[in-house]
Amino acid sequence: MQRPYNVLILCTGNSARSIMGEALFNTLGAGRFRAYSAGSHPTGRVNPFAVEQVQSLGYPVETLRSKSWDEFAAPGAPELDFVITVCDRAAGEVCPLWPGQPITAHWGFPDPAAVEGADDEKRAVFAQTLRHMRRRVELFLSLPLETLDSMAIEKKMREIGTTQL
Repeated sequence: MQRPYNVLILCTGNSARSIMGEALFNTLGAGRFRAYSAGSHPTGRVNPFAVEQVQSLGYPVETLRSKSWDEFAAPGAPELDFVITVCDRAAGEVCPLWPGQPITAHWGFPDPAAVEGADDEKRAVFAQTLRHMRRRVELFLSLPLETLDSMAIEKKMREIGTTQL
């Protein structure tokens, strides 16, 4: 087996969706992927409802942190194969130059952290977001990446981002 594919999941605050995306890829990717998350303007904290969802996957939460995407453009950063934005705001920003010339796509999801209401309502929205993200991650993981060229992968990644959930 070749080295794991490195995937960076981006959002503006790196507190919820990108964190859950990192956990999904690392959990479901079964060693085939090494996922990271970052934000263009990180909040500095991981949303506690996102932590609950990540824990439900059995993913270790001790090392989760809200961090800047600059870490992944710096010397010594992992060479990225894929970069996926999960919020519309981050998708519209000018990204740094990533090592490895990764294939990019946008998979927009509504921000569960923006939901107002009781904790049970927030938990339900976070759980729904995780289910929707999981569906797209599973579609991506099912692709025969080893047999596709980069243009075909990019096309498929972008199609996955428009999949109705």
